[in-house]
Amino acid sequence: MTQEHARTRSKNRDFAIFLSSQTFSALGNSVSYVAIPLLVLHSTGSVVQMGLITGLISVGTITTGLFAGAVVDRVNRRRLLIFCDIARALLFGIIPVAWAFAPQMWLLYVVVPVAGGFSMAAQIAYVAVTPKLVGADEITKANGRLYASYAVASVAGPSIAGAVSGTFGPAAVIAIDAVTFVVSAAGLFLIRWDDAPTEKTRRSFRSDFVAGFRFLWRHPVLRTLTILLSFLTFLTLGLVDIVIFHVKHDLGQTDSVVGVVLAAGTAGTLIASASVARIRKALGFGASWIGAYALAGLVVAGIGFATNVIVVAILIATFLFCTGVAGICSMSLRQEITPNHLLGRVTSTFWTVHSSLGPIGATVLTAAAAGLGVGPVCLAIGIACLAIAAVGAFTPIGGRTG
Repeated sequence: MTQEHARTRSKNRDFAIFLSSQTFSALGNSVSYVAIPLLVLHSTGSVVQMGLITGLISVGTITTGLFAGAVVDRVNRRRLLIFCDIARALLFGIIPVAWAFAPQMWLLYVVVPVAGGFSMAAQIAYVAVTPKLVGADEITKANGRLYASYAVASVAGPSIAGAVSGTFGPAAVIAIDAVTFVVSAAGLFLIRWDDAPTEKTRRSFRSDFVAGFRFLWRHPVLRTLTILLSFLTFLTLGLVDIVIFHVKHDLGQTDSVVGVVLAAGTAGTLIASASVARIRKALGFGASWIGAYALAGLVVAGIGFATNVIVVAILIATFLFCTGVAGICSMSLRQEITPNHLLGRVTSTFWTVHSSLGPIGATVLTAAAAGLGVGPVCLAIGIACLAIAAVGAFTPIGGRTG
């Protein structure tokens, strides 16, 4: 066996373990993705509080993003991923213990944003790790496989959340959530790749954030992506809360049906992950990204007027297909362009900046859905997404063919 063949086999093994570990971590995220809003709805009956909790998660991720990129570039990334998994397991484990005695809404307002911060750090770390585990020409394909594993987890997560919540209540679902992060951490212990810190120079976190921002701002495509995604995040961050409210309140369905609808919807992510490499190769980056968000706008416009849960599931699947294609293309482009020693900081800055309007959007739009109805709000969101996609066609994104 040649040395090159041995290295390839080792990389394949490490990536396979990494993929499995991230699948369990994604399963935890997808379970909490449904369980937390259901827990809030069961405890308060308020879609506004659902939006506030979702907004606070984003506040946690944005705050973490200010320094997480520098941490990712300074420390062993594998150990950081393990630490984030263990921290989330402990945080989510507290919730069902507390709910066994009595609902404690204040606990959600404390625990959920902190867990969101650890999720942000883990997401930045995994983006920075992926190019080290595969060759440069395999990045889009590897991201597609990771998205596929997330899609499988996302199908299982809402189904588990809905079924368990319907029988034992949403607090029991969050206990399962905590266990998935323990399994993910155990898998990461088995990976053997060389992951020495890429950045040994000690600077302030402010300087590191500025370094990531400077790289983003100087690249015309990344700069435009960051700006347009800021508005798209404002529009879509609270969409899951609105859909859950629509299915539960407007259509009068159970928790189990909510789980099935969201699980069926994530089939769109699975299709996106399997086809994105071919789509990008055939259409180029610009057409893939712009076309995906234009179609997403049309789909969202129709969600609020859907009176059948099957139609809602199909529309959600199409929306997640669109955001999956756009998201994989965007992440792969950023990984291809950015030097590895800057990847943590650039990813952190990218996500922090484009997520900054998300908490406001989640709070405002869920409140609007409660006051004006889901139909008009979804129509407005869809029209705005179409407008942003149209603007993108006249920016450097539209001219990007790679």
